Amino acid sequence: MKVGLGKSRRSISLVLLCALCLVVYGAASSTPKKKTEKSRVYLVHADELFFDIWKNNNAQVLRGQVEFEHDGAHLYCDSANYFEQSNSFEAWGHVKMVQGDTLSLTGDYGFYDGDNKLLVAKVFDSGKQVVLRNRATTLYTDTLYFDRNDNMGYYDEGGKIVDKTATLTSWHGEYHTDSKDAFFMDKVKLVDGNSTLTTDTLVYNTRSKLANIVGPSDIVSGKSHIYSELGYYNTAKKQAELLNRSRVRNEGRTIVADSIWYDGITGVSEAFRKVIYNDSVNKNGMRCNYGYYDDLNGYAMSTDSVVALEYSQKDTLYMHADTFKVFTYNIDTDSVYRVMHGYNKVRAYRIDIQAVCDSLVYNSKDSCMTMYTDPILWNVNQQLLGEMVQVFMKDSVVDRAHVINQAFSIEKLPEDKMYNQVSSNEMFAFFQNGEMHEGQAVDNVLVAYYPVNESDSTYEGLVRMETSKMRLIMEKKKLSSIWTPKANGIMYPMTQIPPEKRFLEGFNWFDYVRPMSKDDIFDWRPKKPGTEIRPTRRKGEMTQEKKTLAL
Repeated sequence: MKVGLGKSRRSISLVLLCALCLVVYGAASSTPKKKTEKSRVYLVHADELFFDIWKNNNAQVLRGQVEFEHDGAHLYCDSANYFEQSNSFEAWGHVKMVQGDTLSLTGDYGFYDGDNKLLVAKVFDSGKQVVLRNRATTLYTDTLYFDRNDNMGYYDEGGKIVDKTATLTSWHGEYHTDSKDAFFMDKVKLVDGNSTLTTDTLVYNTRSKLANIVGPSDIVSGKSHIYSELGYYNTAKKQAELLNRSRVRNEGRTIVADSIWYDGITGVSEAFRKVIYNDSVNKNGMRCNYGYYDDLNGYAMSTDSVVALEYSQKDTLYMHADTFKVFTYNIDTDSVYRVMHGYNKVRAYRIDIQAVCDSLVYNSKDSCMTMYTDPILWNVNQQLLGEMVQVFMKDSVVDRAHVINQAFSIEKLPEDKMYNQVSSNEMFAFFQNGEMHEGQAVDNVLVAYYPVNESDSTYEGLVRMETSKMRLIMEKKKLSSIWTPKANGIMYPMTQIPPEKRFLEGFNWFDYVRPMSKDDIFDWRPKKPGTEIRPTRRKGEMTQEKKTLAL
């Protein structure tokens, strides 16, 4: 029975690379393509030959060690029907084609069309497969079409390609023995070492180990999981270049961006444009237009419209700066901790707390955030500022704050232009449930506050006082009582308060600087000229700060 070639060839490369084909066609169409001259299929050897013009469809029947030769390829089998007029033959038993010293094909049955230089190979035993070998690459399938014009083998009912390290399976596949390009569609799976890629459409080069992702694809390599619909993945180097909002996930950390470069061996990744980073384990994240992350060393850097997020509590903390950097110490140990640096125009917002400064350092070891250069911290109607502010967190909530040098605390009262004020060299603030409940001022304490008559809740007047130490107790967001060991002061009745006594020296209510929403953190508004704090630290202290910021 003669097997014809009426079955249409299913070329996957035309589907995958149609756009490129249009470009190539446009260039090629200007030059007429030469017709390939048809050469004859020659019978080299057979132990037996039978011919009956009335039988076997005008075929010569060959048996025993049959060998054909055609354009440099030798084809062997146990028996064959040779159709000399159509320049073709059918082959049965131990069918084998050898082309040069690098390519061979074996099967149970074959049909070869010499005019089109196309071989169709099949197997009939479920335990066998057609095998195409090309140097270190081997293709397995039940039915294989091999086009010698293009040196291409393709299958339509499932196949597998194996090279030195990778195994690739799919329902439809196409392999070019010259370029080493392979095209796959439908239930595609690529396994190389500890990396597994699954997709419906894939272009892969067995020489370069480069997989061209052209559809929804998942790549699992060790603890990392990549999802992409467009990009490249090098299975040998474990490197990926991913486009179109691809995603990289690793132990609870996820990066999504317009484009991502990822190295699975070094653990380094770079993300560009509309970058979204989330850490579901530590409940924090980052938004920016450029991000760099070194997983093995625990180093991260992000910049360009960057926002750091902390969402372990009910409300999310949003923090913006020109650049953020994260360093990890004692990595892969029980004593691991991280230090985050944010510098240039830092602004932070959460419903219960807001802050601004020029730069900051957050150390997870003691949950302390240190703010440098004109720092200001707001909590509801409270404002804290000084040369340097340290904020200590507990379970991601403000636990206490330490203001160092030129400390100034202000409580804005409901009445217009009325503020309770305390200034000192050093100040501490203690919080409960996100609200300040106690304050302490130490050294050169100056006070201006309005005591309230408990019987009718009216203000009794303005108290001006000087002391060495003071404790302030807050209740329901208002000043409840003040304690001091010894003080000199005076009280002015409400109707007799001198205007110049209403405010302590250096008083400023920086409402125009305060972030008012999560979107407002991008709008940097400096203090008005002349209201900046001039540092008074000793040289040693300044040097230490610079060392900290330089980490």
